[in-house]
Amino acid sequence: MVHYNWDMARKPRVEFPGAFYHVISRGNQRQDIFHDKSDRQAYLDRLEHYRNRYQVAVYAFVLMSNHIHLLIETQHTPLSKLMQGLQFTYTQYYNRKYSKVGHLFQGRYRAILCDRDAYLLELVRYLHLNPYRMKHRTDPWRYPWSSHKAYMGYDCSVGIEKSLVLGQFGKTQGRARRAYLRFMREGMRIGYEERYY
Repeated sequence: MVHYNWDMARKPRVEFPGAFYHVISRGNQRQDIFHDKSDRQAYLDRLEHYRNRYQVAVYAFVLMSNHIHLLIETQHTPLSKLMQGLQFTYTQYYNRKYSKVGHLFQGRYRAILCDRDAYLLELVRYLHLNPYRMKHRTDPWRYPWSSHKAYMGYDCSVGIEKSLVLGQFGKTQGRARRAYLRFMREGMRIGYEERYY
């Protein structure tokens, strides 16, 4: 009889300096991982800490009630190390605050290796429009828990690498932001896109 080790079937992550990932992490059994503003801020504070510590580029993020999306480019530290610190310390915070034990996130996060040059603009738009695609639509321009505001020149809790995106829309900040907004509005008619998952 052959005993199959299912853990061995799990493919290793492809990691190298300059790798560009669309990261998706969901609450265990799709439970909420954020209940209030302080929870979301606690997650962003940790994201900023590990962004600085491991010198990764964060191009975009959006925090929904039961899942998160990140666009991250790594340098010399593997994505797995950043995500381990981020998810573990946020789970500790959550379990302490809500008197819970055990896993908060659903298994391993998904990290989809992407071609940055081909997909960066589309993925930034897709993430920032996530609140608009919810069952109860939310105005994506007013949604406070995404990096969209950083692209519009407002303060953001996380250092966002926005020059590469805005640079493709114009040479001056004002022109680039106006063109970026037009690009975002054009995407509002696009629904769920399986190819980004």
